[in-house]
Amino acid sequence: MLTLLMNPFIAFLSLIWIGLIAIGFAKRKSGNLIEKKGFKPHVLVIVPCKGADLMFRKGLESIKKQTYPSYDIVAVPDSLMDPSVAEIKKAHVKYITKKDTGVGSNKVMAITTALKAFQYYGVYVIADSDIICNRDWLSELVRPLGDGSIGVSTAYPYFAPVKGSGFWARVKMVWGFVGNGLMESENTRFSWGGSMAFRKDLLDAKSMRFFSRSISDDIAITKIAKRKKLRVHYVNKSLVEVPSDDSFAKFSEWANRQTALSIRGYSSNFKYGLIYYAANALLLYSAIVLSIFYSYLCLVFLVPFGIRLWKTYRRARRKSPDIAFICLFIDLVYAINLVSARMKNEIVWRGVSYRIDTI
Repeated sequence: MLTLLMNPFIAFLSLIWIGLIAIGFAKRKSGNLIEKKGFKPHVLVIVPCKGADLMFRKGLESIKKQTYPSYDIVAVPDSLMDPSVAEIKKAHVKYITKKDTGVGSNKVMAITTALKAFQYYGVYVIADSDIICNRDWLSELVRPLGDGSIGVSTAYPYFAPVKGSGFWARVKMVWGFVGNGLMESENTRFSWGGSMAFRKDLLDAKSMRFFSRSISDDIAITKIAKRKKLRVHYVNKSLVEVPSDDSFAKFSEWANRQTALSIRGYSSNFKYGLIYYAANALLLYSAIVLSIFYSYLCLVFLVPFGIRLWKTYRRARRKSPDIAFICLFIDLVYAINLVSARMKNEIVWRGVSYRIDTI
């Protein structure tokens, strides 16, 4: 009787195994880049600010020390009373305060304020106030825009646990690697709002109206580029890091918010994401249980997990044993984030509530 029940289940697991192996070894589609020699437009780096982030001053200093030959920086704090202003002044960075238009998120309003105040730059770069960049960040980010088929150039961050941070900062690091995987294929690529660049002509009057009313700057920019049949280019280098000292509560709030914005902006993410993460979790836990209580041959079902674990260790800068432990349950975390985010019509972002059911 047990055999009669197990055979269909193992056959089902085998189909999942084949599918996940195929995904794991699938060649990522990424279009060619045609570089334009001498493409060095004058660039404005816009840094929206609300509150003083972890290592905020260090991040500003890293933006100031870029190798790119011609660029300016403008920070856009929420108000003159914002805690970031004191650090901006100490870093000797130019700033203007956000103009409240009553529509769009605070970050979008800050970016819109800068775009309207400084209209004479060839390329605009958006940098989150919590990033730390290497010295070639700006050069590598701007260079792809010399190709006219590229609408947006973006880099994805490494969520770096700071010294003395706890377990959930490590979970955030591993959680973030899903973004690297999505970035590697042009089919699933998106512009990440913490580090993205676009030419001035991307935002014509119609696109600017759409952008200025949006909740998420990166979803809006991605949609504008795709509507214009322009590509999103991923700079596949470790250019940016986001320092992390997350507790469980801080991580959960962040992960659910990011997921909520993602599935509202890209509706297919919920269905495909839930299927993918549920399949990974089912195969992993079934392989462990079946290899102990049924047959050691079921260990073969651990191969997709091994592939993902290898990729995770390859991306992690500090190779510690807890990464393997985190990988044992990270798919469940993703799935829980998806379900939790699906039920949200509102998010809280830097102390402000936003309706997201119309994104």
